[in-house]
Amino acid sequence: MNDYLDLFIAYLTVEKGLSANTRSAYSRDLARYLDFIEKEGRRNPSEISPDDIAAFMGALQKQDIGPRSRARCLSAIRMFHKFLMIENYADCNPATIIEAPRPLHKLPQFLDGREVDALFAACLGGRGEDLRDRAMLELLYATGLRVSELVNLTLREVNLDSGYLMTVGKGNKERLVPIGESAREHAASYLDAVRSKQDPQRLNPYFFLSRLGGAMSRQAFWNIIKKRADLAAIRKNISPHTLRHSFATHLLENGADLRSVQIMLGHADLASTQIYTHVTRERLKRLHQQIHPRG
Repeated sequence: MNDYLDLFIAYLTVEKGLSANTRSAYSRDLARYLDFIEKEGRRNPSEISPDDIAAFMGALQKQDIGPRSRARCLSAIRMFHKFLMIENYADCNPATIIEAPRPLHKLPQFLDGREVDALFAACLGGRGEDLRDRAMLELLYATGLRVSELVNLTLREVNLDSGYLMTVGKGNKERLVPIGESAREHAASYLDAVRSKQDPQRLNPYFFLSRLGGAMSRQAFWNIIKKRADLAAIRKNISPHTLRHSFATHLLENGADLRSVQIMLGHADLASTQIYTHVTRERLKRLHQQIHPRG
């Protein structure tokens, strides 16, 4: 059976042009699958039945392999059997009737309004890093940027006068995002009081600079938000993405339409944005249980 796997990987390379990482993932999943199939006594593709594949998927579940990983594995199996049909090594695809595991959608964690205010208040102070950290947190919450988009912002991409910034997201797609008044004020204060002294000639293109005047790394900002959350006594396991989730959740709670939030977040698929509708529904349910006399 491994001979068929070798042929399939060559097909993915030559015909499909898939990346080395994708081919490696397919190879690992299918090697595990074919090992299971051979132990069941199957020696060629025509002997494999839907029951065999269902048994393999059940074995993965018993090994505590998550639904997302199992779904990816089934996708590889389907493509493998489709290839065998195309090349006339088999006359049917036994994987087509196997239902893919449904991944569990974990609701994103977000901060409520008081926690956002507490996080910002933890940046009070006259030091340069206080002004910079406040500006970064304000901008992140005001725009819903990913952390990589935030630290890679350049001076020319931010127009505080018009209240917009341009960012390059996943897939090298550009998007225009509005900046709220509070974020604009704190970003302007940072530029005037801190950054102008670090880089008076604006030789460094990045908007936010480290304490030493270099580019800010994702890891450095991760440490900043953890530090400020500790000072604010926020007990949630906060990360830069928590503010992105808060941005989307609060917009929807205050009447924004889903399509607009999708555009601002830079989601290619509206389904990625719809998770926040579940968040708002869950929150409404909790509020009803807490407040309604018969909740």
